[in-house]
Amino acid sequence: KVIKDKRSIASTPFRIPAKCPICSGKVICNDAEVVNRCSNDLCSAKIQGSIEHFVSKSCMNIDGLGTKIVELLIKEKKILDFGDLYTLTSTDIVSLNRMGEKSADNIIRSINKSKNSTLARFVNGLGIRNVGYNTAKILENYFKGDIWKLMNVTKKELTNIHEIGDIMSDSIINYFSNYEQKNIILKCLNHGIKFKFLNKIKQSIITEKVFVFTGNLGSLTRKDAIKLIESYGAKSSTSISSRTNYVIAGEGAGNKLKKAKNLDLKILNESQFLSLLKK
Repeated sequence: KVIKDKRSIASTPFRIPAKCPICSGKVICNDAEVVNRCSNDLCSAKIQGSIEHFVSKSCMNIDGLGTKIVELLIKEKKILDFGDLYTLTSTDIVSLNRMGEKSADNIIRSINKSKNSTLARFVNGLGIRNVGYNTAKILENYFKGDIWKLMNVTKKELTNIHEIGDIMSDSIINYFSNYEQKNIILKCLNHGIKFKFLNKIKQSIITEKVFVFTGNLGSLTRKDAIKLIESYGAKSSTSISSRTNYVIAGEGAGNKLKKAKNLDLKILNESQFLSLLKK
């Protein structure tokens, strides 16, 4: 809430601008979200932000392409979108201010290395609204690394996937219905991006089961525990529901544990969880 007694006497009201300070495009606000956005898809700041996200570690992991270099590439019209990264040459990068041949070669090498990636990293890099890495991983597993099936999916099929709701489905459908976005993806694919899909699922009694982790585990991090169950074909969820099969409760478990008890769900401690994986 607003704590007015903490407010400085010298403060003045902040007024959200009606126009983008970068491109003067109209600023829009969706009533369903507490956020204001520039409506111009050609805004240089939006383009730069999308490229920086695409090359980041959790996405395509392209080393050497920091904010300054991305900004220069856009300013010098070497790239107009993240798909253009795969058309760059060492000469293009060397022509930028204060860029040497060795640095340019390293960047090109990193770009080429990113061509062998996973669908989850690529989808995360697209910047689809409401879709982060966890959702991208769910989509990768469901479509078995096939981007063409994902690009042509229907909303009905999406909403049938566990943890994909109406809001996410609408975002995904809207993104892949956009002609310009599709062209950028095709540019990436036509320049050699391929997706490896290693389906090393160990069949067990937890395959296709849904887990929720709450509290702190002793011998495993939350991230490691999720990777472990995914290797057996199980799924992780952040919320408790009647569809939850197992709740793994660690030290300091709170409201999720209470809700699990109310729903009479199967609750395991860390030791019981590890024993379950051996069955």
